[in-house]
Amino acid sequence: MVTTRIAPALLALSVLVFLVFGLGTDGHAQYRGKTVIAHRGASAYAPEHTAAAYTLAIEQRADYVEQDLQVTKDGQLVCLHDLTLERTTNVKDVFPGRSRTLRREGRDLTGWHVSDFTLAEITQLDAGSWFDPKFKGEKILTFQEAIDLVRGKAGIYPETKAPEVYGSIGFDMEKLVMEVLAKNGLDKPGADPNTPVVIQSFSAESLKKMAKDMGVTLPLIFLVTDRDRDTWLAKERMGEIKTFAAGIGPAKELISGKPEIVTWAHEAGLSVTPYTFRSGNQPADRTVRDEMHDFLYTLGVDAVFTDNPDQFPRK
Repeated sequence: MVTTRIAPALLALSVLVFLVFGLGTDGHAQYRGKTVIAHRGASAYAPEHTAAAYTLAIEQRADYVEQDLQVTKDGQLVCLHDLTLERTTNVKDVFPGRSRTLRREGRDLTGWHVSDFTLAEITQLDAGSWFDPKFKGEKILTFQEAIDLVRGKAGIYPETKAPEVYGSIGFDMEKLVMEVLAKNGLDKPGADPNTPVVIQSFSAESLKKMAKDMGVTLPLIFLVTDRDRDTWLAKERMGEIKTFAAGIGPAKELISGKPEIVTWAHEAGLSVTPYTFRSGNQPADRTVRDEMHDFLYTLGVDAVFTDNPDQFPRK
C-alpha cells in the first residue's frame, strides 16, 4: 500500500475550503457525524470477515461493519473479499483437486472459486489459521450470520462484489442481497435505528439497477478506483452519480491528490468515504490515527474505511 501524506499547502487549502463552504457531514447523505466503517471487520487484529473480526470491530466502537459478499454454488451469500477461497482458508488442503482457471473481470483467474462450492462445503473450511494459529476454527460467515452478529450493535455495510461475474453464471446478486435484507426487515432506511444499512459497489451498473430498477431506497455508495478516476471523479460527473448513489468511496490517494473532489461531491449532496486506512506501512513519524484525522477534519471527508477502528480519531 502506498502511504498517503498530505502536503502542507493542500492542508491549508482544504481548511479554507472547509471553512468558506461550511462543508461537513450535516445534510450529506446517510451519516450523522464523522463515521468509522470497520473494513472487513477489525481486520488489522483478526482474520477478515470472521466472527472474531466482526466482534472485535463492535468492541472497538465501529459505527458500521463491512461485508464483502460472494455467492456460493447453491446461491448463498457469504462474507469474503476474494472471488476465490485459497488466500484466507485451507481450501487447498480440504479440496485439493478443485482449482480451475476461469475468465473473470477480463482476466484469467486460477483458484478455488467460491461459485464452485456449496455452502455446506464452504462451512468445512478454516478461515482463521492463515492469519494466526490462535484463530484456528474461524469460519466463513453467511450474510445472515453476519447480520445476526452485528444487528443492534452497529450498522452493516455490504458490498455487491463482482456482480457482473455472478450475473454471467446466473446469479442476481442485487436481488439476493435485498432478499436477505427484506427477510430481516432491514430493506428500508430507518427500519432499525440501531442497525443502519448502507450498500456499496464498485459497479455503477449494480447501483443503477438497485436505485432505478429495483427501487432500493437504502443509501448506496459508489466506490471508485484509480483506474476509473478520470471517468468519474470530475466535477461535472457528480450530478450524474447523485442519480444512483448517495455518496462516493474513492481510494484515499485520489482524495489526497485532488482534495477538491470532496468539495465537488458535497456540493452535489454526496457523502465522501475514502478507503482504506491501515496501520501497516505508515511512516515512522505518523500513525494511522494521524492520517484519518487529516482526512476527516482537514480534508472534510465524512467517513473512512479502516482495518483499525480502535484508532479512529473522535472529537
